[in-house]
Amino acid sequence: MRSRTARPDRQPPPHSHHGTTPVQIELALLSEPGGRPYNEDACGHWHSDQHLCCVLADGAGGHGGGDVASKLAVSHVLGRYAQAPAHDPAALQALLWETNQQVLAHRNDGEHLRNMHTTIVVLSVDLQARTALWGHCGDSRLYAFRGGRVVQRTRDHSLVQSLMDAGLLDEAGARHHASRSELYSALGTQEGDLRISVAEQAWSLAGHDVLMMCTDGLWEWVPDEQIEAALAASSEPHTWLAHLERLVRHATTGRPSHDNFTALAVWLGELD
Repeated sequence: MRSRTARPDRQPPPHSHHGTTPVQIELALLSEPGGRPYNEDACGHWHSDQHLCCVLADGAGGHGGGDVASKLAVSHVLGRYAQAPAHDPAALQALLWETNQQVLAHRNDGEHLRNMHTTIVVLSVDLQARTALWGHCGDSRLYAFRGGRVVQRTRDHSLVQSLMDAGLLDEAGARHHASRSELYSALGTQEGDLRISVAEQAWSLAGHDVLMMCTDGLWEWVPDEQIEAALAASSEPHTWLAHLERLVRHATTGRPSHDNFTALAVWLGELD
């Protein structure tokens, strides 16, 4: 398994165990502060011979709380997954609920953390069974591509998603809606109000499938058709993410305070 960063001077992937795997996978990571003074996104991965776990989080809460929340969530998921890979829906759901409890517990570590919370998206891959499973909370997304097209995409826990579900808003309108950042759920929410979504069953992988996790700082500015076009024009994942970075920067010209943006790409090679 190979991993590369699209911008080597930015957030590197954490340490992971190495070994031969039945599936050839390449990872690439992009994480940029955008127009903000610091980056509250966090991302990482871990793998063994059988399992790969990728996690991405977008923190909020002010005064550095978002930065703490996102890193805490990523660290907790990877640590617990390494102990017991959560590759069935019930186990992944339980891991996300447990991570929420960790964020809530650490709110007591300081006054500046009282309101910290974070979105999260987790991808689990069984390298031997060749299946992928994912879960999320908030509006950080997972996209699955087959034949260069989006065939799976998580549904945001947000006001604009609910308006779209009700037929009151289309995809283009959602990107410019005044309340597009209003979430119905994020980690750091009391259990009675928490919404976590996990795929009902693992997704069977095919050769040359591509998976991407990203924060709203990317997908808000790059529609799905542009993401697909950039994928079609790229022969490797770090080239693709570099292309997406250029698209974000072009779309945010004249918007100096635009959000952090992070993406992690998972490219599969040929399957036997």
